[in-house]
Amino acid sequence: MTARVSTVAFSGIDAQKVDVQVQIAPGRIIFMIVGLADKAVAESRERVRAALTASGLALPLKRITVNLAPANLPKEGSHYDLPIALAIMAAIGAIPSDALNAFMVMGELALDGSITSVAGVLPAAIAANQHHLGLICPEACGPEAAWASSDLPILAPASLLQLANHFKGTQVMRRPEPAIRHEGSSLPDLADVKGQDTARRALEIAAAGGHNLLLNGPPGAGKSMLAARLPSILPPLLPHELLEVSMIHSVAGLLANGALTPHRPFRAPHHSASMPALVGGGLHARPGEASLAHHGVLFLDELAEFQPQVLDSLRQPLESGEIIIARANHRIAYPARFQLIAAMNPCRCGRALEAGYACKRAPNDKCMAQYQARLSGPFLDRMDLRLDVPAVRASDLLTHQPSESSHNVAKRVSSARQRQKQRFDQLGHPKLTTNAQCPTALITDIIHADQAGLSLLSQAAAQKHLTARSYHRLLKVARTIADLDDSETVSRPHIAEALSYRSDSLGGAE
Repeated sequence: MTARVSTVAFSGIDAQKVDVQVQIAPGRIIFMIVGLADKAVAESRERVRAALTASGLALPLKRITVNLAPANLPKEGSHYDLPIALAIMAAIGAIPSDALNAFMVMGELALDGSITSVAGVLPAAIAANQHHLGLICPEACGPEAAWASSDLPILAPASLLQLANHFKGTQVMRRPEPAIRHEGSSLPDLADVKGQDTARRALEIAAAGGHNLLLNGPPGAGKSMLAARLPSILPPLLPHELLEVSMIHSVAGLLANGALTPHRPFRAPHHSASMPALVGGGLHARPGEASLAHHGVLFLDELAEFQPQVLDSLRQPLESGEIIIARANHRIAYPARFQLIAAMNPCRCGRALEAGYACKRAPNDKCMAQYQARLSGPFLDRMDLRLDVPAVRASDLLTHQPSESSHNVAKRVSSARQRQKQRFDQLGHPKLTTNAQCPTALITDIIHADQAGLSLLSQAAAQKHLTARSYHRLLKVARTIADLDDSETVSRPHIAEALSYRSDSLGGAE
């Protein structure tokens, strides 16, 4: 007897349909899985055997062959347990075989017959909806699957026995409801920052336009403190952004209890992170920190302590918004349109920019040059704002005058982003939301700069030897500053302020 159940295999965040075929035939007693399965799939034989036994069923003493088609598509993960078990149950008549024809199935089995959560349920639910099928998934993943479509039939059983009873009509399962995860504690507030008015302004501009920002200053200047407060002034995810971010986090197994969050991702990997950890890859080509920060913030503290090769691996995704992981037998693409915020000390001792300080290791300029040589010119060229952050003065720390709160700054950021979104919608590019995302071909359509401003920019480009990339990024920053001022025209003061955020103390080709 042969039974068939549909499930999925993942290629990046895309779910491809897989046909699970089970044949039970006379012959030598064996349980065999074929179809380019990895070790986790091969081990499902023992999990399926134990789960069926715990549910009151026993495998027939016959030859059981499981084929995962198409056979040339790699199959990875433990979510094949449940479709294999249901196909076997259908083949032996424990459940009606036609009951499974209208569903895609995924789930991992425990030895007691319970169904445990798996990664990738949201992309699987979207794929099931596209194929006009329902979805059977673990109970813990039901709220995640419900986001795919309000019309998608979903069964989210807690155990094999509960699912079998549902198909027999003795127990009816309720469709799960979409869930939103609400953060338990409030985000850090900019009101906690004392002094650093210029750095606060740069952070606001970066948030408003989605620009990359590099903060360079001595230890204790508040660089990490400022970066940690960036999420408090960013607007929530737009609906299409929420779906994209949640699909990546679903594949990575990071959606707790199937609940989605409207907050933008903020990823802060340690400086010892490897290249696969940052850009993705590894044995199963999982998404890295750059993809997990999609439509959010990737914060690299102690930037110069990262391996140079690791930092340079970010150069391509910073331009394309996508990471391609190539393997001998397949190629995977993960979205990675993130905002890069970085912080570093000017040198190893951290005091090279301090007035009157003489470094014991070498002259200050040489000490800085040696330390900053770990950052390549092309990498620095992709930083829209590069700012020297001075040490905080004691008078700023002792003052009781409160700083502006994140709530007020967030209002200005939100208004500026709304203006950008409306501008791109009018130009026929609804997927663009920030000035930083603007392609080169559209820059002249969004800038509207006056002659005085363009003259200043031309002089600066000649004096600072700006690259074409730096020139265009400066224009985008100036456009954001004008949006914060509610000005349709980019004037000379806007370009002058944008130029002021190009620190001369940081090396690298302009």
